Amino acid sequence: MDIVKSLGHPEELFNLFKFKMGGCRTVMPKLDYESMSESLRTCYLYLNQTSRSFAAVIQALDGELRHAVCIFYLVLRALDTVEDDMTIPFEKKVPMLNDFHTYLYQADWCFTESHERDKQVLEDFATYCHYVAGLVGIGLSQLFSASQLEDPEVGRDTELANSMGLFLQKTNIIRDYLEDIQVARAFWPQEAWSQFACHLEDLAEPAHLTSALSCLNLLVTDALRHVPDVISYLARLRNQSVFNFCAIPQVMAIATLSACYNNPQVFQGVVKIRKGQAVTLMMQATNMAAVQSIMAQYSQKMLHRVSLTDPSRDKTLRILRVIQERTVSQTTLPSRTTHLSPIYLSAAMLIAALSWQYLSTGQPEGNTDMQGH
Repeated sequence: MDIVKSLGHPEELFNLFKFKMGGCRTVMPKLDYESMSESLRTCYLYLNQTSRSFAAVIQALDGELRHAVCIFYLVLRALDTVEDDMTIPFEKKVPMLNDFHTYLYQADWCFTESHERDKQVLEDFATYCHYVAGLVGIGLSQLFSASQLEDPEVGRDTELANSMGLFLQKTNIIRDYLEDIQVARAFWPQEAWSQFACHLEDLAEPAHLTSALSCLNLLVTDALRHVPDVISYLARLRNQSVFNFCAIPQVMAIATLSACYNNPQVFQGVVKIRKGQAVTLMMQATNMAAVQSIMAQYSQKMLHRVSLTDPSRDKTLRILRVIQERTVSQTTLPSRTTHLSPIYLSAAMLIAALSWQYLSTGQPEGNTDMQGH
């Protein structure tokens, strides 16, 4: 139960209760489905089936922009299904990609022959992430500028926009190692894992734990190099709804990377941030100072866990120090409950737990899993 997982984190309990009472609407207003056309409601239905995370954060956007982003995302996800599958013969794939825009007008068109593929080298890994996530970041940025909610420079700077997408995608791939291996998918780049094992699945064996952690830390370090670009990108945003939409997944990502870094559980089960932790990040990440503070906190946590014997130690320390320098002016976010004595804190947690249980029986649970795959 989410309330139990957050018992040792009083601020999370406070925010879980606040979220359940409607606090989520301050950053994610509820969509008015009744006012939408039938076709637009269908788009949101498909969006929820495709990505819970994106369906949640899209509600942070203003007006018509949220509809444009919804459709944009669905089209790219469908196109990616074809592009990403290397088992489709080249002579069949190219015509499908060239004609894909025509399929959008065919209500009964579908494609059910997709299979995953290995990403062979780190360079190809970056290229793959660019096409499936970096281009999404670039396209979204151009939509932000076209809507005039953001300055033209946001849409023009494709390098920063690309990094926004790559950071999220690499984090998802790192986190989902075991889940992907169990269904015969392989996303970790061969150039990385081949330094530590003969086969990617070998990293899940207890006998290979040291090597597995070395590989994991190498990939986390590679993902972290995008964080300075993420900070630069977010600092340019001026519209509150666009900022929330962009910032929330990014702080979730660095929290997830921090949880994964040097963590054997990546190879043994599922590593996810607590729901209370996710809700707290969601409610805090509404301004640049708070985002920098969050980035500083999680980079500091990783800094304390860097092993003396890790092969990526120097690179990891270097990028973490760069992140620290970019966030050095920010102080730690204050806890709303640090002033409470233990007895009052225990009472507050008990009341929150009972209230949560009561509320949970009367309304559906909110979705805060911001990291989709």
